[in-house]
Amino acid sequence: MQTFFRVVLLLLSVSIYAQEEMVQSVYFDTNKFSIDETQATQIIDFVKKTDSTRIESLQIFGYCDDVGKDDYNRKLSNDRANEVKDLFVNNGIKNKVIITIEGKGRILIEDDIIDNLPEVRSKNRRVDVVINLKPEPKAKVDDIPGVYTTIQKKHIVGDRIYLENILFERGSSKLTLQSKNELEKISRLLMRYKNIHFEIQGHVCCTPPNHKEAIDKDTKKRRLSINRAETVYKYLIFKKVAKERMTFKGYGNTKPLGKTPDLDRRVELLITKI
Repeated sequence: MQTFFRVVLLLLSVSIYAQEEMVQSVYFDTNKFSIDETQATQIIDFVKKTDSTRIESLQIFGYCDDVGKDDYNRKLSNDRANEVKDLFVNNGIKNKVIITIEGKGRILIEDDIIDNLPEVRSKNRRVDVVINLKPEPKAKVDDIPGVYTTIQKKHIVGDRIYLENILFERGSSKLTLQSKNELEKISRLLMRYKNIHFEIQGHVCCTPPNHKEAIDKDTKKRRLSINRAETVYKYLIFKKVAKERMTFKGYGNTKPLGKTPDLDRRVELLITKI
């Protein structure tokens, strides 16, 4: 049992700290560690065209083919890695972001590889540049005028409440446990501010070009945004919010927020009367 929990914790730690990586390679002639001008431009552009706000670190790994002695190949692979590092530093890439410069020596070739042996070896005479990226910032709606993520004390007609934690499985209009917990909070606020009347708006994203609406996998009908809005409507009635204060409507994919697709799979409350 203890072993099982150790394995689970290990898997959790891997998933939590897993990073997105981008890799670009530079190739070298036999016994050489100088970089030609074309490859130098490509590898510099690779780094400089990456969003600098997301770069966590750079790692540089040098390799050799399987010909030659171990000590020679290890030194040559280090020289190749350091050549790339010097190229970066000389072109304005900060030294502190480069956390690894390592020569890995030669790459052994499997005994059964016979075809294209010169080509395989040429691909092993290389340096790999690994860019470790920070997680991409989650898109937010806070900067959209008139859009809020919760109910405020004072609203005006036309304000929209984006229910950011009202989640649905893809293609489904059934509320998740997390969605129900969020609606509990929303219903309490609606009971406090009983002057607010609103329309519950359902939205979808990523439908085929000729369809404004998506199919609900549970009903098999093309009215997913309507069903999602109605689900929220019924749940709020269940939580004692007066139905006279509410209407619901599905808008399909016709009202994107202009952010990311995940934000367009949403339910909003549009304030219609105060």
